[in-house]
Order: sequence, then C-alpha cells, then structure tokens
Amino acid sequence: MSDPARVLIVDDSSLVRRALSDGLSREPGITVVDTAPDPYVARDKILALKPDVITLDIEMPRMDGLSFLRRLMKHHPVPVIIVSSLTPRGCRTALDCMEAGAIDVLCKPGASYSVGDLVAELADVIRGARGARLRPSAAPPPPASSDLTSPARPRAVQPALPIETTNRVIAIGSSTGGTEALKEILTRLPAQTPGIVMTQHMPEGFTASFAQRLNSLAQIEVREAQDGDSVAPGVALLAPGNRHMRLARDGARYIVRVFDGPRVSRHKPSVEVLFESVARHAASNAMGIILTGMGDDGATGLLSMRNAGAITIAQDEASCVVFGMPRVAIEKGAACEVLSLENIPQRIITFAARPAVAA
Repeated sequence: MSDPARVLIVDDSSLVRRALSDGLSREPGITVVDTAPDPYVARDKILALKPDVITLDIEMPRMDGLSFLRRLMKHHPVPVIIVSSLTPRGCRTALDCMEAGAIDVLCKPGASYSVGDLVAELADVIRGARGARLRPSAAPPPPASSDLTSPARPRAVQPALPIETTNRVIAIGSSTGGTEALKEILTRLPAQTPGIVMTQHMPEGFTASFAQRLNSLAQIEVREAQDGDSVAPGVALLAPGNRHMRLARDGARYIVRVFDGPRVSRHKPSVEVLFESVARHAASNAMGIILTGMGDDGATGLLSMRNAGAITIAQDEASCVVFGMPRVAIEKGAACEVLSLENIPQRIITFAARPAVAA
C-alpha cells in the first residue's frame, strides 16, 4: 500500500483550516501535515515539510494566493488545488491560478454546498493530484483591458479547411487539468469548426467565467450552454457547473438540453451523460474526445460513441496532467486513436473536412 498523500492547507480563516484539517484527516490515503494562515508561513512549512499537495485560498493577508502560486511554481513546483469563494472576482482569479499552474479549483462551502461535500470532493482530487504532471505556467494575462466578454481573437490559427455541412458534432470531456487543455485546443481551431459540446468538471459559477475567458481567446464563439441552445458551426457550448448537458435533436438541428439530476460517475455535469446522448443522436457524424482527468467519467460513453460509428480520441499519457479518464477509456477499447494534446486540434480540422453521413 502506498504512503498517504501529505497535504498542507493554506487559508487565512482559522475555521476553514480547522474544518478542512479535521475532515481530510479522516479520509483514507491522506495525511494533513500542517496548516498555514498566509503564504509567508506556508513558504517555510513547504520547505520544512515537503508536502505532496497544497490547498490554497486566494484572498489572504500579506500576499494573495495568485502571487504566491506564481512564485511557488517557479521555485518549488508542487500540485496546488485552489479552494475559493464563489464570487465573480474569485472566479476570475481562480482561472488565473489555473493558468499559473494550479491543477484544479473547488468551491468553498455555501448555501447549497456543505463542508462535507467539499471535503469528500477535495479528498478525491488530492489523491489524484499527488501524481499529477505539472505543466509550465502560462504567461500572466495582459493587464486590465481584459473585459472577459471581449471579442479579441488570436492572430495565428490553424488553416481553415472546407466544411460542407452543419450536421457534425464534436463532444469533449475533461476534468483535472482540463481547463488548460481545452484552451490549447479551442484557440487553435478555425471559425467554421463544427459545433462543439463540452463537459469540464468545474463548480457552479466558474463555468460561465471560464467560457467567457475562452471566448476572448478563440476564433470560435465559446459560451456557457443554456437549455435549448443550437449546436452550430463556430460555436462551442460548455455544460454549466452543477447541471448535466445532453445532445438532442429538434427536427433537422442539434440542440442541447441542460437539466438537473443526480450525479453520474460522481459528477454533475457528467461526461458520461453528454457522450451517451451524442452516441444516440449523432452516431457516425460525431467525434468524441476524452481529455485529462481523474476517475472514469466518460469512458463508457466514449465506448458507446465508438460503437455507434463515431471517431473517438483519448489524450495520451505524456500530455495529461492526470492520466485517469483517458486511461480507463483506452483500457475499455473506447478510443479509436490516442493522441497528444498538441495533435488533437489538427485531427479535429481533418474530421471537419470529411463528408458527413445523412442523418
């Protein structure tokens, strides 16, 4: 049996530190080595205790969490999980932290999310984060012209290929490490890419900010999905946090249905729900892509897509932050192809250029 994951909790709230420490100490496979009220105390404890994983608050005295994270990733890289309050500012800063090298973001307890919920979810992420591959942090975003809804687009993109029809669908599922993987893919796609539907495991509220940020970077339009939205060329729809999303048909067009319901594969939104619906309604006119993440969410759905005639892709181990979801999909025989993150955008473009099958 492997040694437990050693965790340092960094948060300025003594109540939060105590609640997380008490809760995580009861979880199998986890040892809380200490807590810290601010980054300066945390720095000394990191050097002395060498934790496997750090949980990090964003708003703290003396130094904010983002500044600390950037220094940490430069001088002493270690898997970091952001534990943030659900505020507009907190969502934006949490996304900055993901770009700076944090591997996941979880929401602090609120009206509909208890300490017990947080501890259970955090424990799962900690166990997976211990073996995470840390990617180099992205450059800090440009200063504050950054209205997240800005239509700014990158100067260089992949060459456009002829796309003759609108009835193809690309379905993408991701979890830990997926925010940066999705950014890598979407910012390299041409504007007329077939409609994309995506499920990324993120808390409620964070998905809207994440979609806005992607929209400011990509040629395609990216937005958080609403029930009844059309799946159209040049548009990528992201499942809202704490809601499932599935593909449906409305006459000749594809739409999405956004709905509440129990967790599936321990997640809401669940990749499984999305992929199974795409297998049912798009079949051989679909491409399914399962990206970095822990657990097995989406593996069975990707197999259903392959059996229905879709092209199915799993991200390779070398480019994953956590090789969990893709690994299970590969083991199930669900992936037609195993590709690096770098090669997935070009594969999407090739898929987009092929003739579609009559529905």
